[in-house]
Amino acid sequence: MAKPFYQLSTEEEYKKAYNKSVSNPEEFWDEIANTFQWRKKWDNVLNWNFSGPDINWFINGKLNITENCIDRHLKENADKTAIIWEPNEDGAPVKTYTYRQLHEEVNRFSNVLVNNGISKGDRVCIYLPMIPEAAFAMLACARVGAIHSVVFAGFSSRALSDRVQDAKAKMVITSDGLVRGKKKLLLRNIVAEALEDCTSVETVITIRHTGDKVETNHLDKWYHVELSKASPEFEAVEMDSEDELFILYTSGSTGKPKGVVHTCGGYMVYADYSFRNVFQYEGDDIFWCTADVGWITGHTYIVYGPLLAGATCLMFEGIPTYPEADRFWKVVEKHNVNEFYTAPTAIRALMACGDDLPDKYPMESLKVIGSVGEPINVEAWEWYNKHVGKHRAALVDTWWQTETGGIMISNLGNIGEHKPTHAGLPLPGIQPVLLTAEGDLMEENGKEGLLAIKFPWPSMIRTTWEDHERCKNVYFSTFKDHYFTGDGAKRDENGLYRIIGRVDDVINVSGHRLGTAEVENAINEHEHVIESAVVGFPHDIKGQGIYAFVICNEVLDENAYRAEIENKVSSIIGKIAKPDKIQFVTGLPKTRSGKIMRRILRKIADGSHDQLGDISTLLDPSVVDDIIKGKVN
Repeated sequence: MAKPFYQLSTEEEYKKAYNKSVSNPEEFWDEIANTFQWRKKWDNVLNWNFSGPDINWFINGKLNITENCIDRHLKENADKTAIIWEPNEDGAPVKTYTYRQLHEEVNRFSNVLVNNGISKGDRVCIYLPMIPEAAFAMLACARVGAIHSVVFAGFSSRALSDRVQDAKAKMVITSDGLVRGKKKLLLRNIVAEALEDCTSVETVITIRHTGDKVETNHLDKWYHVELSKASPEFEAVEMDSEDELFILYTSGSTGKPKGVVHTCGGYMVYADYSFRNVFQYEGDDIFWCTADVGWITGHTYIVYGPLLAGATCLMFEGIPTYPEADRFWKVVEKHNVNEFYTAPTAIRALMACGDDLPDKYPMESLKVIGSVGEPINVEAWEWYNKHVGKHRAALVDTWWQTETGGIMISNLGNIGEHKPTHAGLPLPGIQPVLLTAEGDLMEENGKEGLLAIKFPWPSMIRTTWEDHERCKNVYFSTFKDHYFTGDGAKRDENGLYRIIGRVDDVINVSGHRLGTAEVENAINEHEHVIESAVVGFPHDIKGQGIYAFVICNEVLDENAYRAEIENKVSSIIGKIAKPDKIQFVTGLPKTRSGKIMRRILRKIADGSHDQLGDISTLLDPSVVDDIIKGKVN
């Protein structure tokens, strides 16, 4: 498979492409978009303003993204493997799907959707484990013009219900169960609980995966039964470039998750562009991203990006430490994986299991290894480079967000300087700046500033579902004419960006963003909790852990209360949000206007008690001393 002209191979090509993308962005993206299959070409490449925000790419262009993910590959690569599925159990049968088989599976699933009343613009919630049907479901939604909203299958029934209700989903697609390592969840039962308060759902399609007996009711239809009635032929529905492709919920600084909306045309172009360039995918390479499709990484770099590029992508159902902590490396060897993309949390967890496990495996197939989800620390970077990459594979650290749709800052394979803890240079088309808190441009290198983007890119967020004002307030109101990322960053003398971390009330736990307010709201539902404040603190494995300071009306049994609060948070949000530390306190450090001084709590949480700074402006400075001393009553 020949590389397209826009897949860069040298530093010189990168510089030329970047300069053109800045000096003439419309021509730059016009040429790239022209390589895709469109039913009608666009009238204009771009209309935009960040004050709205109002961003439109490839205006009045008509397409269906699945024709570019699947159909256009059928002429020359129909028998090429599109998806390899590696199951949870080591040694269990692997499933593979060629592009021809993927085409048939997606067409059949599309007919299942239409036969059950789904049409263009309807929202479909997908709550599935890491099985091939998760990808089929996403692509089928896109093929019929429905908007998919994938919810991570580790989220609780309450979190699922909130997302279904916000999207007003007409259908939920789930499975009987989920297996992850030794753990098993009955997903259909969780869905049943979630739907008690969801009036919009008309049908639940359940895929038989584990064979467990689950609760069903009048909403239920079994996927295998519906599939038996479905034709393998389906004509993809024509979509406008700016029609919604999917909603993906992400936590923010307020309690309610935000439904980030991405649209068809721009997302398609950038997903392909970033995938090809960052990972330097070639010909018959095997690409493996270990993320879950419930997160943006799974959307862009398991499903859409690889398939748009005609790649072979590996989907993995299990966890890195089951049955042994060498599972990742065994899978790399087994499938001759060429590009491997995982999170610093997984890397740190595997570091703790010893060097001998990855050292047993040559992993000579690896050409590129990647890191995603959070800034990677020096120790993890060096271990990953030495024991997995063998100082041979290029290590690409990647910075991006749910809202950006694709990787924004990174090395492009071997192109450019690889420096621990530095994500690298912006991709062509991406124009980052560092700003002061007042919005002034920071041109001097080596100082920490606030990371913002001054010009639109094709895959950027268009709105937050049914709440455009929230999109404006969160991303476009902090700095005039800029998208604000919420991250702090530095730039070195060579222009390489180093991401420092969140500067808002969002904690990055194992690469997953959790709003402090969302966790606090869950804690506060405990009957004895009066108020709580949550901050992040350094965690050896997760990167950031969750530290909760909790005021109760009385504390009769600290251990019992901690267990109850942990269970409360797990049941409302999911185990991923369970606090790592809970400290009961008599009060919280507040200003006279009632604002909690989280800066002080962060210092206490990370043990920097001697670096609290000025606390004289607090309403009651003695509260700080009580917290440090561990006073409860």
